[in-house]
Amino acid sequence: MAAPLQKTAVAVAYAKPGKGLVKLNGIPLELIKPEALGHKVFEPLLLLGKQRWGFLDIRLRVKGGGHVSQIYALRQAISKAIIAYYQKYVDEQSKVQIKETLLQYDRTLLVADPRRCEPKKFGGRGARARFQKSYR
Repeated sequence: MAAPLQKTAVAVAYAKPGKGLVKLNGIPLELIKPEALGHKVFEPLLLLGKQRWGFLDIRLRVKGGGHVSQIYALRQAISKAIIAYYQKYVDEQSKVQIKETLLQYDRTLLVADPRRCEPKKFGGRGARARFQKSYR
């Protein structure tokens, strides 16, 4: 199980032995709209190849955030779930190989983006902007 955050989007992935089904909120992953973002979700699966995850069923849940941050949270959840499964039920060596493959392609597949919205402070409109100073 993996639950990465991307801004306010939270995705949870469960990987268990099965026959290669990948479902998002009970719907097959192929039906994700818009399709341009749907291809982004498949990146970790295409990188690893069917022989590495074809024996797993991956169930995904996602909530919060916008379309893009949900997609990025999903692809990270898939990557982390496969690695967690390999660490627990398969050998350490193949887990390290998978991790290296994913990191080499894109670091955001495994490492979360820590950027968050900075809180507003007094004396201005926002986090950094100050009210204009007048002398008379």
